[in-house]
Parts: sequence; structure tokens; C-alpha cells
Amino acid sequence: MSHFAKIENNIVITVIVAEQEFIDTQDGTWIQTSYNTRGNVHYGQDGEPDDGVALRANYAGIGYTYDTDNDVFYAPQPYASWTLDTDTWQWVCPLTYPDDDKMYIWDEDIYQADNTKGWVTNE
Repeated sequence: MSHFAKIENNIVITVIVAEQEFIDTQDGTWIQTSYNTRGNVHYGQDGEPDDGVALRANYAGIGYTYDTDNDVFYAPQPYASWTLDTDTWQWVCPLTYPDDDKMYIWDEDIYQADNTKGWVTNE
């Protein structure tokens, strides 16, 4: 069995597990996706990168975009300041995540006010 994403207007509306024969009987546009692919890398059963085919850059999720020109899936843009890396097809924050063992969340309002800040913690 494989995973398939149903696409409407280049947006994923559902993802199912099915046989190709079943998909062939369904209306609409269905595109195969790989549960083991993220960041344009294929991962094995152990969670480590392997030599498998990175099918369509990322595993499709509801609300993801299917880019027909590049034959890839990518998530919705999380914040206006984040940019899409077209090597990994993942969104990249404009500031590096702090490396100090604290937990942070992104605050777009703080970043828009001062583009040298954006990661905040409640510690």
C-alpha cells in the first residue's frame, strides 16, 4: 500500500493509504507521497537517512501545496518573514534558533518591530 494525496487547486485536501488500483477508480487528482520523505531526504525504518528515493520532497499533509512545476509538496508558510528553501522545500526562519538549551517560540510581531529579535522564551 502507498500514501496518496488528493489535490484541488494545488492544495492537499486529504491523504489516504490505498492501492494504486483503488486510486485509479477515484475522481480528482491523486498524487503519491512518501511517509519516509521530509526535507527532500528519504529516511529508513530506523529514522536515519538512507539511499531511498525522496519522493516529492516532503510527505504531503492537509493544507500543503503541491507544486506541479517542481513535483513537490511543501507546508503552508508559517510566518510572513520565513522563506521557502527550494533545496529542502521547507520554510526557513530569518534568524537562527538559539543554542542555549532553552525552549523558544517564534514571535512574528517582535521580529517585525526589530529584525534582530524574534525567538522568545517564557523562562
